[in-house]
Amino acid sequence: MDVEIITIGDELLIGQVVDTNSAWMGQALNDLGFRVICRTAVGDVEEDIISAIGAAKRRAPLVLLTGGLGPTRDDLTLRTLCRYFGCQLHFSEAVYADIERFFRLRGRPVNELTRLQAMVPDRCTVIRNQAGTAPCTWFEREGFTLVSMPGVPSEMQWLMTAEVLPRLAKRFRRDLYIRHRTCWIGDYAESELAMHLSGFEDGLPPFVKLAYLPQAGVIRLRLSASGPEPEAIDGSMAALQTELEGLLEGHVLAAEDKPVEVIVGERLRERGCTVGTAESCTGGAIAALLTSTPGSSAYFAGAIVAYANAVKRHVLGVSEDDLQQHGAVSREVVEQMAQGALRVLGCDYAIATSGIAGPDGGTPDKPVGAVWIAVASKDGVTSRRHQFGALRAQNVQRATLTALLMLLKKLAAG
Repeated sequence: MDVEIITIGDELLIGQVVDTNSAWMGQALNDLGFRVICRTAVGDVEEDIISAIGAAKRRAPLVLLTGGLGPTRDDLTLRTLCRYFGCQLHFSEAVYADIERFFRLRGRPVNELTRLQAMVPDRCTVIRNQAGTAPCTWFEREGFTLVSMPGVPSEMQWLMTAEVLPRLAKRFRRDLYIRHRTCWIGDYAESELAMHLSGFEDGLPPFVKLAYLPQAGVIRLRLSASGPEPEAIDGSMAALQTELEGLLEGHVLAAEDKPVEVIVGERLRERGCTVGTAESCTGGAIAALLTSTPGSSAYFAGAIVAYANAVKRHVLGVSEDDLQQHGAVSREVVEQMAQGALRVLGCDYAIATSGIAGPDGGTPDKPVGAVWIAVASKDGVTSRRHQFGALRAQNVQRATLTALLMLLKKLAAG
Protein backbone atom coordinates (compact mmCIF):
# COMPACT_ATOMS: atom_id res chain seq x y z
CA MET A 1 0.00 0.00 0.00
CA ASP A 2 1.24 3.48 -0.87
CA VAL A 3 1.81 6.04 1.88
CA GLU A 4 2.98 9.64 2.00
CA ILE A 5 4.76 11.35 4.90
CA ILE A 6 4.19 15.05 5.66
CA THR A 7 6.37 16.90 8.18
CA ILE A 8 5.27 20.32 9.43
CA GLY A 9 7.40 23.16 10.75
CA ASP A 10 9.20 26.27 9.53
CA GLU A 11 12.29 25.00 11.34
CA LEU A 12 12.52 22.14 8.84
CA LEU A 13 12.38 24.44 5.82
CA ILE A 14 15.04 26.88 7.03
CA GLY A 15 17.39 24.07 8.07
CA GLN A 16 17.28 24.85 11.78
CA VAL A 17 16.13 21.29 12.52
CA VAL A 18 17.00 18.20 10.46
CA ASP A 19 14.03 15.98 9.60
CA THR A 20 14.94 12.63 11.16
CA ASN A 21 11.29 11.63 11.56
CA SER A 22 10.74 10.84 7.88
CA ALA A 23 13.77 8.56 7.72
CA TRP A 24 12.73 6.63 10.82
CA MET A 25 9.11 6.35 9.68
CA GLY A 26 10.11 5.34 6.16
CA GLN A 27 12.13 2.41 7.41
CA ALA A 28 9.45 1.31 9.88
CA LEU A 29 6.73 1.48 7.22
CA ASN A 30 8.88 -0.32 4.67
CA ASP A 31 9.47 -3.19 7.09
CA LEU A 32 5.69 -3.53 7.42
CA GLY A 33 5.16 -3.67 3.66
CA PHE A 34 4.01 -0.07 3.07
CA ARG A 35 5.64 1.78 0.17
CA VAL A 36 6.53 5.40 0.89
CA ILE A 37 6.03 7.21 -2.41
CA CYS A 38 6.59 10.81 -1.32
CA ARG A 39 7.89 12.88 1.59
CA THR A 40 6.74 16.49 1.91
CA ALA A 41 7.91 19.22 4.28
CA VAL A 42 5.63 22.22 4.78
CA GLY A 43 5.82 25.33 6.96
CA ASP A 44 3.54 26.56 9.72
CA VAL A 45 1.01 28.09 7.33
CA GLU A 46 -2.57 26.82 7.39
CA GLU A 47 -3.21 27.13 3.67
CA ASP A 48 0.07 25.41 2.83
CA ILE A 49 -0.75 22.50 5.15
CA ILE A 50 -4.18 22.06 3.58
CA SER A 51 -2.66 22.18 0.11
CA ALA A 52 -0.06 19.56 1.07
CA ILE A 53 -2.72 17.23 2.46
CA GLY A 54 -4.85 17.62 -0.65
CA ALA A 55 -1.91 16.83 -2.93
CA ALA A 56 -0.93 13.85 -0.79
CA LYS A 57 -4.48 12.49 -0.90
CA ARG A 58 -4.34 12.42 -4.70
CA ARG A 59 -1.17 10.33 -4.55
CA ALA A 60 -1.75 7.93 -1.66
CA PRO A 61 -4.67 6.56 0.39
CA LEU A 62 -2.64 6.83 3.61
CA VAL A 63 -0.84 9.90 4.97
CA LEU A 64 1.26 10.10 8.13
CA LEU A 65 1.83 13.62 9.42
CA THR A 66 4.13 14.88 12.17
CA GLY A 67 4.61 18.26 13.81
CA GLY A 68 2.67 21.35 14.80
CA LEU A 69 0.93 19.86 17.85
CA GLY A 70 2.59 21.90 20.58
CA PRO A 71 0.91 24.44 22.88
CA THR A 72 2.22 27.61 21.21
CA ARG A 73 0.62 29.89 18.61
CA ASP A 74 2.67 28.56 15.71
CA ASP A 75 1.31 25.04 16.25
CA LEU A 76 -1.56 24.96 13.76
CA THR A 77 -1.97 21.31 12.89
CA LEU A 78 -5.09 20.36 14.86
CA ARG A 79 -6.94 23.51 13.91
CA THR A 80 -6.03 22.95 10.27
CA LEU A 81 -7.10 19.31 10.37
CA CYS A 82 -10.45 20.33 11.83
CA ARG A 83 -10.93 22.71 8.94
CA TYR A 84 -9.91 20.09 6.39
CA PHE A 85 -12.11 17.32 7.78
CA GLY A 86 -15.03 19.55 8.82
CA CYS A 87 -14.97 19.00 12.57
CA GLN A 88 -14.57 20.96 15.82
CA LEU A 89 -12.19 20.87 18.75
CA HIS A 90 -13.54 19.69 22.09
CA PHE A 91 -11.99 19.17 25.51
CA SER A 92 -11.01 15.56 26.34
CA GLU A 93 -10.96 14.68 30.03
CA ALA A 94 -9.03 11.48 29.26
CA VAL A 95 -6.30 13.34 27.40
CA TYR A 96 -6.14 15.99 30.13
CA ALA A 97 -5.68 13.24 32.73
CA ASP A 98 -2.74 11.95 30.71
CA ILE A 99 -1.24 15.44 30.58
CA GLU A 100 -1.65 15.94 34.34
CA ARG A 101 -0.03 12.59 35.02
CA PHE A 102 2.86 13.41 32.68
CA PHE A 103 3.58 16.70 34.46
CA ARG A 104 3.00 15.33 37.95
CA LEU A 105 5.65 12.65 37.44
CA ARG A 106 8.09 15.43 36.52
CA GLY A 107 7.13 17.66 39.44
CA ARG A 108 5.77 20.44 37.25
CA PRO A 109 2.35 22.12 37.20
CA VAL A 110 0.03 22.12 34.20
CA ASN A 111 -0.42 25.65 32.85
CA GLU A 112 -3.21 26.97 30.64
CA LEU A 113 -1.27 26.58 27.41
CA THR A 114 -0.47 22.97 28.16
CA ARG A 115 -4.10 22.37 29.13
CA LEU A 116 -5.06 23.39 25.59
CA GLN A 117 -3.39 20.22 24.32
CA ALA A 118 -6.40 18.34 25.68
CA MET A 119 -8.47 19.98 22.94
CA VAL A 120 -8.92 17.33 20.23
CA PRO A 121 -11.05 17.02 17.06
CA ASP A 122 -14.52 15.56 17.64
CA ARG A 123 -14.54 13.41 14.49
CA CYS A 124 -11.41 11.31 14.80
CA THR A 125 -9.93 8.49 16.83
CA VAL A 126 -7.73 9.90 19.58
CA ILE A 127 -4.68 7.80 20.46
CA ARG A 128 -3.26 8.75 23.82
CA ASN A 129 0.43 9.58 24.06
CA GLN A 130 2.31 8.06 27.00
CA ALA A 131 5.63 9.60 25.92
CA GLY A 132 4.49 13.23 25.90
CA THR A 133 1.53 15.57 26.08
CA ALA A 134 0.21 15.91 22.53
CA PRO A 135 -2.09 13.03 21.51
CA CYS A 136 -2.14 11.28 18.16
CA THR A 137 -5.25 11.69 16.00
CA TRP A 138 -6.49 9.23 13.37
CA PHE A 139 -8.88 10.44 10.65
CA GLU A 140 -10.72 8.28 8.10
CA ARG A 141 -12.89 9.70 5.32
CA GLU A 142 -14.09 7.90 2.18
CA GLY A 143 -11.13 5.57 1.79
CA PHE A 144 -8.56 8.17 2.89
CA THR A 145 -6.67 7.79 6.18
CA LEU A 146 -4.56 10.48 7.86
CA VAL A 147 -2.66 9.96 11.11
CA SER A 148 -1.26 13.02 12.87
CA MET A 149 1.52 12.66 15.44
CA PRO A 150 3.80 14.98 17.44
CA GLY A 151 7.01 16.12 15.80
CA VAL A 152 9.19 15.33 18.83
CA PRO A 153 11.11 12.25 17.59
CA SER A 154 10.89 10.27 20.84
CA GLU A 155 7.12 10.80 21.04
CA MET A 156 6.57 9.97 17.38
CA GLN A 157 8.64 6.80 17.68
CA TRP A 158 6.76 5.64 20.77
CA LEU A 159 3.39 6.25 19.13
CA MET A 160 4.43 4.56 15.89
CA THR A 161 5.82 1.51 17.68
CA ALA A 162 3.18 1.06 20.35
CA GLU A 163 0.04 2.21 18.55
CA VAL A 164 0.17 3.31 14.91
CA LEU A 165 2.08 0.46 13.27
CA PRO A 166 0.03 -2.28 14.98
CA ARG A 167 -3.20 -0.49 13.97
CA LEU A 168 -2.00 -0.09 10.39
CA ALA A 169 -1.11 -3.77 10.20
CA LYS A 170 -4.56 -4.69 11.46
CA ARG A 171 -6.46 -2.10 9.43
CA PHE A 172 -4.87 -2.67 6.02
CA ARG A 173 -4.45 -6.07 4.40
CA ARG A 174 -0.83 -6.73 3.56
CA ASP A 175 -0.50 -7.48 -0.16
CA LEU A 176 3.15 -6.50 -0.62
CA TYR A 177 6.36 -7.73 0.94
CA ILE A 178 9.51 -5.62 0.62
CA ARG A 179 13.01 -6.92 1.23
CA HIS A 180 16.41 -5.23 1.16
CA ARG A 181 19.93 -6.65 1.26
CA THR A 182 22.83 -4.22 1.73
CA CYS A 183 26.58 -4.63 1.64
CA TRP A 184 29.47 -2.19 2.10
CA ILE A 185 32.00 -2.16 -0.75
CA GLY A 186 35.50 -0.71 -0.51
CA ASP A 187 38.21 0.28 -3.04
CA TYR A 188 35.85 1.05 -5.92
CA ALA A 189 34.77 4.28 -7.57
CA GLU A 190 31.03 4.38 -8.24
CA SER A 191 31.38 4.42 -12.04
CA GLU A 192 33.98 1.66 -11.94
CA LEU A 193 31.74 -0.49 -9.76
CA ALA A 194 28.74 0.10 -12.02
CA MET A 195 30.75 -1.03 -15.05
CA HIS A 196 31.94 -4.12 -13.21
CA LEU A 197 28.36 -5.04 -12.26
CA SER A 198 26.66 -4.15 -15.54
CA GLY A 199 26.15 -7.79 -16.49
CA PHE A 200 24.77 -8.59 -13.06
CA GLU A 201 22.32 -5.69 -13.29
CA ASP A 202 21.19 -6.75 -16.77
CA GLY A 203 20.31 -10.17 -15.40
CA LEU A 204 18.23 -8.98 -12.46
CA PRO A 205 14.58 -10.08 -12.44
CA PRO A 206 12.05 -7.25 -12.95
CA PHE A 207 11.01 -7.18 -9.28
CA VAL A 208 14.58 -6.49 -8.07
CA LYS A 209 16.54 -3.23 -8.19
CA LEU A 210 20.17 -2.45 -7.41
CA ALA A 211 21.00 0.93 -5.86
CA TYR A 212 24.41 2.56 -5.40
CA LEU A 213 24.81 4.68 -2.24
CA PRO A 214 28.30 6.22 -2.29
CA GLN A 215 29.92 8.07 0.58
CA ALA A 216 33.46 8.87 1.65
CA GLY A 217 35.65 6.05 0.44
CA VAL A 218 32.94 3.40 0.39
CA ILE A 219 29.80 2.42 -1.50
CA ARG A 220 26.74 0.74 -0.07
CA LEU A 221 25.03 -1.56 -2.54
CA ARG A 222 21.36 -2.23 -1.85
CA LEU A 223 19.32 -4.96 -3.48
CA SER A 224 15.59 -4.25 -3.17
CA ALA A 225 12.75 -6.59 -4.10
CA SER A 226 8.99 -6.53 -3.65
CA GLY A 227 6.19 -8.97 -4.32
CA PRO A 228 3.24 -10.87 -2.84
CA GLU A 229 5.16 -14.02 -1.82
CA PRO A 230 7.73 -13.48 0.95
CA GLU A 231 9.33 -16.93 0.62
CA ALA A 232 9.97 -16.44 -3.10
CA ILE A 233 11.44 -12.98 -2.50
CA ASP A 234 13.71 -14.20 0.31
CA GLY A 235 14.99 -17.06 -1.83
CA SER A 236 15.75 -14.83 -4.79
CA MET A 237 17.44 -12.20 -2.64
CA ALA A 238 19.67 -14.74 -0.88
CA ALA A 239 20.82 -16.17 -4.22
CA LEU A 240 21.45 -12.73 -5.71
CA GLN A 241 23.41 -11.53 -2.68
CA THR A 242 25.61 -14.63 -2.85
CA GLU A 243 26.24 -13.97 -6.55
CA LEU A 244 26.98 -10.30 -5.88
CA GLU A 245 29.45 -11.04 -3.10
CA GLY A 246 31.18 -13.55 -5.38
CA LEU A 247 31.62 -10.89 -8.04
CA LEU A 248 33.09 -8.54 -5.43
CA GLU A 249 35.25 -10.97 -3.51
CA GLY A 250 37.83 -9.13 -1.45
CA HIS A 251 35.94 -5.84 -1.62
CA VAL A 252 32.95 -6.61 0.63
CA LEU A 253 33.58 -4.95 3.99
CA ALA A 254 30.28 -5.99 5.54
CA ALA A 255 27.01 -7.52 4.38
CA GLU A 256 24.71 -5.68 6.76
CA ASP A 257 22.54 -2.58 6.56
CA LYS A 258 23.94 -1.00 9.68
CA PRO A 259 26.06 2.08 10.39
CA VAL A 260 29.79 1.42 10.19
CA GLU A 261 30.29 2.21 13.87
CA VAL A 262 27.76 -0.48 14.79
CA ILE A 263 29.40 -3.06 12.52
CA VAL A 264 32.84 -2.22 13.94
CA GLY A 265 31.49 -2.60 17.47
CA GLU A 266 29.97 -5.98 16.67
CA ARG A 267 33.22 -7.23 15.13
CA LEU A 268 35.22 -6.10 18.15
CA ARG A 269 32.72 -7.68 20.54
CA GLU A 270 32.81 -10.98 18.61
CA ARG A 271 36.60 -11.07 18.96
CA GLY A 272 36.65 -9.89 22.56
CA CYS A 273 38.88 -6.97 21.50
CA THR A 274 39.04 -3.30 22.38
CA VAL A 275 39.81 -0.13 20.45
CA GLY A 276 41.04 3.32 21.35
CA THR A 277 41.73 6.51 19.42
CA ALA A 278 44.45 9.14 19.20
CA GLU A 279 42.89 12.01 17.29
CA SER A 280 44.24 15.30 16.09
CA CYS A 281 42.28 16.78 13.18
CA THR A 282 39.11 14.79 13.99
CA GLY A 283 39.05 16.22 17.51
CA GLY A 284 37.40 13.21 19.17
CA ALA A 285 34.76 12.66 16.47
CA ILE A 286 35.76 9.00 16.00
CA ALA A 287 35.48 8.34 19.72
CA ALA A 288 32.13 10.11 19.85
CA LEU A 289 30.78 7.99 17.00
CA LEU A 290 32.01 4.73 18.49
CA THR A 291 30.54 5.54 21.89
CA SER A 292 27.20 6.61 20.40
CA THR A 293 26.32 2.90 20.19
CA PRO A 294 24.77 1.35 23.32
CA GLY A 295 27.08 -1.20 24.94
CA SER A 296 30.24 0.38 23.51
CA SER A 297 31.92 0.17 26.93
CA ALA A 298 32.49 -3.52 26.14
CA TYR A 299 34.99 -2.65 23.39
CA PHE A 300 35.92 1.04 23.58
CA ALA A 301 38.96 1.67 25.77
CA GLY A 302 39.31 5.44 25.57
CA ALA A 303 40.51 8.40 23.53
CA ILE A 304 43.34 10.90 23.48
CA VAL A 305 42.66 14.14 21.60
CA ALA A 306 46.24 15.08 20.78
CA TYR A 307 45.62 18.38 19.03
CA ALA A 308 48.82 20.04 20.21
CA ASN A 309 52.21 18.65 19.30
CA ALA A 310 53.14 18.71 22.97
CA VAL A 311 50.41 16.17 23.67
CA LYS A 312 51.61 14.04 20.79
CA ARG A 313 55.10 14.06 22.30
CA HIS A 314 54.44 13.78 26.02
CA VAL A 315 51.36 11.54 26.05
CA LEU A 316 51.73 9.41 22.93
CA GLY A 317 55.53 9.37 22.70
CA VAL A 318 55.83 10.84 19.22
CA SER A 319 59.43 11.68 18.32
CA GLU A 320 60.33 15.37 18.44
CA ASP A 321 62.76 14.78 15.57
CA ASP A 322 59.97 13.32 13.38
CA LEU A 323 57.65 16.19 14.23
CA GLN A 324 60.34 18.65 13.20
CA GLN A 325 61.49 16.78 10.09
CA HIS A 326 58.18 15.48 8.70
CA GLY A 327 55.55 17.64 10.41
CA ALA A 328 52.49 16.56 12.37
CA VAL A 329 50.65 15.59 9.19
CA SER A 330 52.85 12.70 8.14
CA ARG A 331 53.06 8.92 8.05
CA GLU A 332 55.78 8.85 10.67
CA VAL A 333 53.80 10.90 13.19
CA VAL A 334 50.40 9.29 12.71
CA GLU A 335 51.86 5.79 13.01
CA GLN A 336 53.58 6.72 16.25
CA MET A 337 50.31 8.23 17.50
CA ALA A 338 48.48 4.95 16.86
CA GLN A 339 51.23 2.89 18.49
CA GLY A 340 51.28 5.28 21.43
CA ALA A 341 47.53 4.88 21.89
CA LEU A 342 47.94 1.09 21.98
CA ARG A 343 50.47 1.47 24.76
CA VAL A 344 48.77 4.20 26.80
CA LEU A 345 45.20 2.91 26.51
CA GLY A 346 46.07 -0.78 26.68
CA CYS A 347 43.76 -1.64 23.80
CA ASP A 348 43.97 -4.25 21.05
CA TYR A 349 43.46 -1.80 18.18
CA ALA A 350 44.08 1.93 17.89
CA ILE A 351 43.07 4.54 15.32
CA ALA A 352 45.04 7.75 14.83
CA THR A 353 44.39 10.81 12.67
CA SER A 354 46.44 13.86 11.81
CA GLY A 355 45.52 16.28 9.07
CA ILE A 356 44.58 19.76 7.93
CA ALA A 357 40.85 20.14 8.37
CA GLY A 358 40.78 23.75 7.14
CA PRO A 359 39.71 26.22 6.08
CA ASP A 360 43.29 27.46 6.44
CA GLY A 361 46.63 25.97 7.40
CA GLY A 362 47.31 24.22 4.09
CA THR A 363 50.57 24.29 2.14
CA PRO A 364 51.39 23.27 -1.46
CA ASP A 365 52.54 19.80 -0.39
CA LYS A 366 49.94 19.46 2.37
CA PRO A 367 46.80 21.28 1.23
CA VAL A 368 43.58 21.61 3.20
CA GLY A 369 41.92 18.20 3.34
CA ALA A 370 45.16 16.21 3.57
CA VAL A 371 44.74 13.64 6.34
CA TRP A 372 46.94 10.77 7.46
CA ILE A 373 45.10 7.90 9.15
CA ALA A 374 46.73 4.92 10.88
CA VAL A 375 45.30 1.76 12.42
CA ALA A 376 47.55 -0.22 14.75
CA SER A 377 47.43 -3.56 16.50
CA LYS A 378 49.99 -5.91 18.00
CA ASP A 379 50.48 -7.29 14.46
CA GLY A 380 51.61 -3.95 13.08
CA VAL A 381 50.38 -0.62 11.81
CA THR A 382 48.68 0.34 8.55
CA SER A 383 48.61 3.96 7.42
CA ARG A 384 47.42 5.91 4.41
CA ARG A 385 47.24 9.49 3.27
CA HIS A 386 43.84 10.74 2.10
CA GLN A 387 43.04 13.94 0.27
CA PHE A 388 39.54 15.13 1.13
CA GLY A 389 38.01 18.51 0.29
CA ALA A 390 38.10 22.17 1.28
CA LEU A 391 35.27 22.18 3.86
CA ARG A 392 36.24 21.65 7.50
CA ALA A 393 33.12 19.85 8.71
CA GLN A 394 33.11 17.58 5.66
CA ASN A 395 36.79 16.76 6.13
CA VAL A 396 36.23 15.74 9.74
CA GLN A 397 33.23 13.65 8.77
CA ARG A 398 35.02 11.91 5.91
CA ALA A 399 38.14 11.27 7.98
CA THR A 400 36.02 9.77 10.74
CA LEU A 401 34.19 7.38 8.42
CA THR A 402 37.38 6.47 6.53
CA ALA A 403 39.19 5.68 9.78
CA LEU A 404 36.42 3.29 10.86
CA LEU A 405 36.47 1.63 7.44
CA MET A 406 40.24 1.14 7.72
CA LEU A 407 39.70 -0.51 11.10
CA LEU A 408 36.96 -2.69 9.64
CA LYS A 409 39.34 -3.83 6.88
CA LYS A 410 42.01 -4.65 9.42
CA LEU A 411 39.51 -6.64 11.48
CA ALA A 412 38.38 -8.53 8.36
CA ALA A 413 41.98 -9.33 7.43
CA GLY A 414 42.95 -10.83 10.70
